[in-house]
Amino acid sequence: IVLSQSFAKNMGLYGERVGGLTVVCKDAEEAKRVESQLKILIRPIYSNPPVNGARTAATILNTPELRSLWLEEVHGMANRIIKMREQLVAGLKKNGSSHNWQHVIDQIGMFCFTGLKPEQVERLTKEFSVYMTKDGRISMAGVTSGNVGYLADAIHAVTK
Repeated sequence: IVLSQSFAKNMGLYGERVGGLTVVCKDAEEAKRVESQLKILIRPIYSNPPVNGARTAATILNTPELRSLWLEEVHGMANRIIKMREQLVAGLKKNGSSHNWQHVIDQIGMFCFTGLKPEQVERLTKEFSVYMTKDGRISMAGVTSGNVGYLADAIHAVTK
């Protein structure tokens, strides 16, 4: 099992390359071989990775009060994004959209694949100043209670 974790988004440590790679091995001998190969892979990438972000993450994760506060804040952010997904879909339905938008609610995380086509995304940009990747991926972290209605109206307009 190989598990990769990043603390860039959920700790606001962008550009700090803070995270971890965990490899579950069957025994210590295999772990040594895997570690050796990983060192060969990472050596050309960097000699001395930045330490500030790692120290920040370690302080948060190893201080019970800070860890508890961080978990509370991460939970709050996740719940807000879920709420924005639900409000977006509700707004689309309110506008009379006949499309099935359940996939917007079913996805998790900061980003959402809307299912919009490149030409629809282009219309959103040109006509409504709504920006996302050409494949219809949008940052739900940028959707707020103040703009979710506008976003629903805009998406409905380009998907009629």
